[in-house]
Amino acid sequence: MAQQGKKKKGGAAKVILAVLLVVILTAGGCLLAAKKEINGSASAQSAVSVSIPQGSGVAAIANRLKEAGVIRYPHLFRWYVGRQGAAAKLQYGEFELAPGSSYDAIIAALSAYAQADSVRLTFPEGTTAIAIARKMEDAGLCSAEDFLAEANTGDFSSYRFWQYVPDDKDAPDRFLKCEGYLFPDTYDFLKDDTVHHYVETFYAHFDKQITDEMYTAMDEQGMTLPEVVTLASFVQEEAGNAQDDNVAQVFRNRLAEGSPYPKLQSNTSSYVQSDADNNYLWNWVAPYYGGWDSIPENIRTAYDTYTCTGLPAGPISNPGIAALCAALAPQPDEEAEDAYFFVTDRKGNYYYARTYADHQKNCDAAAKVNKSLT
Repeated sequence: MAQQGKKKKGGAAKVILAVLLVVILTAGGCLLAAKKEINGSASAQSAVSVSIPQGSGVAAIANRLKEAGVIRYPHLFRWYVGRQGAAAKLQYGEFELAPGSSYDAIIAALSAYAQADSVRLTFPEGTTAIAIARKMEDAGLCSAEDFLAEANTGDFSSYRFWQYVPDDKDAPDRFLKCEGYLFPDTYDFLKDDTVHHYVETFYAHFDKQITDEMYTAMDEQGMTLPEVVTLASFVQEEAGNAQDDNVAQVFRNRLAEGSPYPKLQSNTSSYVQSDADNNYLWNWVAPYYGGWDSIPENIRTAYDTYTCTGLPAGPISNPGIAALCAALAPQPDEEAEDAYFFVTDRKGNYYYARTYADHQKNCDAAAKVNKSLT
């Protein structure tokens, strides 16, 4: 029995050694493959065109390179770029890269700013989707119609925020799906790029603005992303300055459960038909449909803040990060903490009130200031 046991022990040892040898050989093979990938192949291959969108991170760039057949292992490329401290050097644009190139050669190519023709455009906070589309057309990048069509119907499901934006069938009273999410900033656009990439530039930047902490805060407050963006668009249009938090607080007071004034009653989206006012319905929705009387009744009603209770069906512009933060977590001054009304004068002063009577007094005070300026 002892001899049999000893024989079994020796057999087990051989099995373990065999397994270890396989592991070592496998690991060695992986290391050789990784080393070959990093150092590149000696055989020359024809270069392929790789488009890197503006704002792409290392992970997105690695995936683009993999899709184009330039590299085989995206995770290895990301590790190597980090090890070399080259992440901040990588540029966007159109690049000609040969499959099998060394990682150093690829990094060098991506670190050289693309020499393709580009157009730099600035979109101020509060710019509407239609205005953005027209500016893209005026710059010769794409037609306004194509831009809006892609922004409203294209597939941008790779971005987290997109899952929270309802489809048209679930939001029949909304004007434009893209409104509010085309983040306003200064961008460099490559000429002859695709419309999808143009739109993606705005959406990718917006997606980065909404942090995990902000999503958590929305959940805690029982707010949706569209609600926050819609509220922020009104804050942007009514303030867009140091008064963002105070204006946001007034609107949130009106939206609060049990509020005596459950309508926003903001002239920035109302029944007023005047070119002198900054009115989303009159200035943007009406021309889109060919005139005020041509606006679908459900949309006109859903965006008239003197008619609809609570928030309208969607944002009325594309707000900046300050307005978004104020809408989600306002830090108001004492005068605005429990206010339901505000009015401004032509000097840029804001007056806040809790009661309608006090609001009327503030309106009179603002009118006197305005009269003194005429």
